[in-house]
Amino acid sequence: MAGAIPAEATFTNPVLPGTHPDPSICRVPGSDGAPDDYYLVTSTFEYFPGLPVFHSHDLVTWTQVGHAIHRTDQVDLSSVPSSGGLYAATIRHHAGTFFVVTTLVHTQGQGGHLLVTATDPAGPWSDPVWLEGDGIDPSLFVDDSTGRVWLTATRLADPGEWEGQTEVWLRELDLAAGALVGPEHVLWRGALHGAVWAEGPHLYRVGSHYYLLASEGGTEHRHAVSVARADTVTGPYTGNPANPVLTHRHLGRDFPVVGVGHADLVKTAADEWWMVLLGSRPYGGYYPNLGRETFLAPVVWEDGWPVVAPGVGHVAGTFPLPDVGARLPRAGIPAGVGAVVVHETFDGPGERLDLAWNQVRTGDRFWSLTERPWHLRLPLLPATLSDVATPAFLGRRQQHTDMDLTVRVDVDPAGPDEWAGLAVRQSEEAWIAAVVTRAESVAVPGGAAIRPVGAVSGSVPGTVPSPAPGGREVLVVERSGGEEVVVGRAALGPLGLAEGPVDVVLHAVGQEYAFGVRTLRGFHAVATVHGGRLSSPEAGGFLGVWVGPYATGRGTTTATVADVECVEYRGR
Repeated sequence: MAGAIPAEATFTNPVLPGTHPDPSICRVPGSDGAPDDYYLVTSTFEYFPGLPVFHSHDLVTWTQVGHAIHRTDQVDLSSVPSSGGLYAATIRHHAGTFFVVTTLVHTQGQGGHLLVTATDPAGPWSDPVWLEGDGIDPSLFVDDSTGRVWLTATRLADPGEWEGQTEVWLRELDLAAGALVGPEHVLWRGALHGAVWAEGPHLYRVGSHYYLLASEGGTEHRHAVSVARADTVTGPYTGNPANPVLTHRHLGRDFPVVGVGHADLVKTAADEWWMVLLGSRPYGGYYPNLGRETFLAPVVWEDGWPVVAPGVGHVAGTFPLPDVGARLPRAGIPAGVGAVVVHETFDGPGERLDLAWNQVRTGDRFWSLTERPWHLRLPLLPATLSDVATPAFLGRRQQHTDMDLTVRVDVDPAGPDEWAGLAVRQSEEAWIAAVVTRAESVAVPGGAAIRPVGAVSGSVPGTVPSPAPGGREVLVVERSGGEEVVVGRAALGPLGLAEGPVDVVLHAVGQEYAFGVRTLRGFHAVATVHGGRLSSPEAGGFLGVWVGPYATGRGTTTATVADVECVEYRGR
């Protein structure tokens, strides 16, 4: 009887925690004995820079090296609503060039399928080549047996046999001309009768067959991965009798990982096959605040078909480390798994932020790292998180169910409409902000209700000080259900923070999001909010949560600025 696999020979999913949906992967063989390189891209919707590119030698530990969309002149995201923008992308490598193809949706500018290229995955990436064709989720397939390149995508079937039925189509791509050529071929309309949203198609040649991998059921609880094969790339394709080859929908909503799908395959130098895919981890109820994350699962081939997670049938828990055919150090822990501390002091050279930071929609450089050295300077822009615009918000993905975020901000607001602090953003319809502002004479602006301040572990006991007219205060505001509600406030003067920098703090334990400030006595809680309202089943859309510094003039132009001395993200 075989013994248990040692813990050091296994890895734990997800390999990319936090909102990293729709993963696509490619392998670049190493040369002169060097290990192979693997590159992975995920979708980013309305966030900029877009389409992060990650690198790995072992398929488990990933390091971000760049973004495929990193210049404002590549695409126009300025008008896209939340969960619009850059949808699922595919990354491939051919003849020394990297190719990323994606779809830009819900923009008032040029949209549709686009292709960018680079010789270095860290960039720079090219201007986009816009490709004709309907739908979403484009993918590239280079047929090494013929040298021809093909593009697949998915669109609504017209006419469809049922609502939500889609079809996967194929056309040849002339890379030199940057155009689709030749006839179109419809390959697939889903594995199951009545299945909706057959999407995320990828093609592979394995042995003498062509394989089409696609997901269906919608990128939520009923998500599933199916596969079909054909003797020629243009079909006809026959579905696997065992379809779907992977789903968690039969495991119920209490299973640790739900909604698995949108997969891509890669083969290692040791002839192992692996699948990258998305999945979500609800916690504290059916609330996947961390969004759709990237998972990794082993694949074997039996009777000419792929079997995912053989002997297990799901992607929760641990798997043996991949054999990548090279002598490597033991794989590390996936990013975001276990205790992680990120302490950003904005003291690097020039005007460059760490690759983990995103802003909403445009790449407009509203921030500065040089106007006040060793600080991130944010103007109090008129735009707010509720606007389809670019607010002064810089966010990074929440990657842990339990985490602390501290934003040390130095701001002297001139009035109650000038805010600076931190925010937790899911969309313009679902966010929470804890901000330093200036109190006015009335108790609550606009007559908004104040919910009771909840207790939180580690908070300073006692009553919350009432704001003095004209003094600085910390305000906690939640947007949910189409309304912005003040859920808590506290005067900063009685806490010893009448002037100077303030540590604004988010202390999240599961779905208990406690907001407050740090004083000489410790964390002082101001309000506790149920974080489940930030999850996509409650708020809608496709995204998880981003957290980070935020400043706004709430519709007015002001000369006031907020200087952020440091941001600390501490995952537990």
